[in-house]
Amino acid sequence: MGVKKPDDFPVGNVTWIGVTAFCQWLSQKEGETCYLPSEAQWEYACRAGMTTAWCSGDDEATLKEYAWYNANSGRETHPVGRLRPNAWGLYDMHGNVNEWCHDWLVEDYYKASPLEDPQGADTGEQRVFQGGSWSSGAGDCRSALRGRGKLGFRLDGLGFRIARMVSLQVQTEAE
Repeated sequence: MGVKKPDDFPVGNVTWIGVTAFCQWLSQKEGETCYLPSEAQWEYACRAGMTTAWCSGDDEATLKEYAWYNANSGRETHPVGRLRPNAWGLYDMHGNVNEWCHDWLVEDYYKASPLEDPQGADTGEQRVFQGGSWSSGAGDCRSALRGRGKLGFRLDGLGFRIARMVSLQVQTEAE
């Protein structure tokens, strides 16, 4: 589906079902759990400690330094990492391609969710994606804006970012 892009471009035009199957395959291959982040995890990583509309602040003029969106993308995706990263070194959290999250979309979920690391609703009809894409306006690239799609939904500007569960080995003084 679509045009093949070089390896440094984001993957797009993928369904939530396809992405979760890829995460399962990668987990088996690598021996570590790989998964789609929850919506809360994605937003936390995107914000990188900020409380503003974008990781660059609230001034839309600065977004061009961090995101490929309709004002600067030329209506196409771009290689990852060509613009500035957020404060935690993560590239393209805004723009380029929207990114699937694990969560079901439930409009009022956060009114009663846990304050720390909410995991999303157990059921729903559509899954959440975030970040905005090369065709999005600046407002649609905001850190907290949610998109939605059914499990088989796909768009050229809809991709994913994988989270990985990392095991830490603790050494004792005897070692």
